[in-house]
Amino acid sequence: MKLKTLLVVVALLAVASLAAYYLGRPGKPAGSDARVGQPLLAGTTLEQASSLKLTENGKTVTLTKTATGGWQVSEYHGFPADFQKLARFSGDLTAAKVERLVTQNPERIQSFNFNGARLVFSDAGGKELWSLDLGKNAEGGGRLVRYGTETKAYLTRLTTFLDTEPKNWADAAMLALKNEEIARVELSFADGSAPMTVARAKKEDAFTATDAPAGQQLKVARIDSLLTSLVALRFSDTSDPTDANAVAARSNARSVKLTTFDGKSYTVALGRKPEQKIVKAPEAKKDGSTGPAALGNLSDLIKSPEAPAGSNADAAGPAQVLEPATETIPAGPVYAFVSSSDATATIDSLMAKRAFQIFEGAFTGLPQSRSELFEPIPPAPSPAPVTAPAPASK
Repeated sequence: MKLKTLLVVVALLAVASLAAYYLGRPGKPAGSDARVGQPLLAGTTLEQASSLKLTENGKTVTLTKTATGGWQVSEYHGFPADFQKLARFSGDLTAAKVERLVTQNPERIQSFNFNGARLVFSDAGGKELWSLDLGKNAEGGGRLVRYGTETKAYLTRLTTFLDTEPKNWADAAMLALKNEEIARVELSFADGSAPMTVARAKKEDAFTATDAPAGQQLKVARIDSLLTSLVALRFSDTSDPTDANAVAARSNARSVKLTTFDGKSYTVALGRKPEQKIVKAPEAKKDGSTGPAALGNLSDLIKSPEAPAGSNADAAGPAQVLEPATETIPAGPVYAFVSSSDATATIDSLMAKRAFQIFEGAFTGLPQSRSELFEPIPPAPSPAPVTAPAPASK
C-alpha cells in the first residue's frame, strides 16, 4: 500500500474512533452538580457580607458589621462581637466542601429535618447574599444541607456548632492591654493603709516602689501576677446597672489605676456586696403564734440551764439570756467597673449600658495591705574565702 493511501486510512480511522468515543461516552452522572467539590461558602461572599444571622430552636442571633470594620451583637446590647469566634465559624464554612448532591426529590428532602436551623449572610442593604438550611446528620457521617429555597439537598462534612445564645457571641474582654504596655500602677488597700504606686521607665525594666520600708524590697512577681489578672479581665455575665448587687458592689469596690507608656490610663474598680449576718425570724410556737409573740414573755427568755421545766429558776442557779438565732447571707457576685482616658475606647459606653459581673479570682487576688507587696532584702552573699597559694616545692 502506498504511503499516501496509508496516511488517508489512518486519518479516517482516527476520525471514526473519535466519533465513536463522543457518541458512546457515558452521560453526565445523575448526581453531578456544579456545587459538588466546591467550598460550602465562598470567600468572596464573606468579603461582601455586612451581617450574619443564625437561627435554631426558635432563637436568633444577628452579627452586624460596624462602620469601623468591627462586628457587634445586635441582640446583646450592641456589644462588640468576639472576632476570633466569628473567624473560626466562617473558617469552618469555607473549609467544608460539598461532597455530593443527595437528592432533588421534594418528598425525600422533607424527611431531612430542615426545620429552622439556618444561616444567612446579607449585604449592607439587607439583600441576602447566601443562605443555608442545616438538616439532620447523615448516617455515614456529615450533615445534610440545602441552599436558599432550592429543591436540592447536599452532603457536607460541616461539624460546626450553631450557637444561638447572643451573650456567647459578645467579646468578653474588658481591656485590650498587655503587661508590657503598663508603666505605672496605683493601688488602694482594704485595711485602710495609704495607697502606693509602683512604676518602671521601660517595658523591660522591673517595677519599683519609691516608698519601700527600710530593709524591704518590692515583690515584683506579685505585681506581675496582679497585672496579668487585670489586663486579661473578662466578664462572665452582665446585668442592669441598677441591679442591687451591682450597686452594692460599686459602694464596696477597691480600685487599681493602670497607666500605659503612651499616657493612657484605665481605672479598674472591683467589688462585691459584703457577707451579712441577720437575726432569723422566730419559728412558730406550738400554739401557732409567730413573730414577736413567738418569743414568749420575759420569763421565757431568761432561763437557767440547770433548772428543769416548771422549777424555780432563782433556786437553780444563775439565769442565762438566750442569744437570738442568726443567718448568714453570702457575699454577692463580684463586679468590675472600668473607666478609660482613651476617647476611642468603647468600654465607657458599654459601662453605661450594663454592669459587668466577673469571676472572683481577680478580686480575691487583690493585696489587702501594703505589707503583702514587700519582702526583706536578702543579705549580700559572703565573699569567697581567699586560699593562700601553695608553697613552691624545693
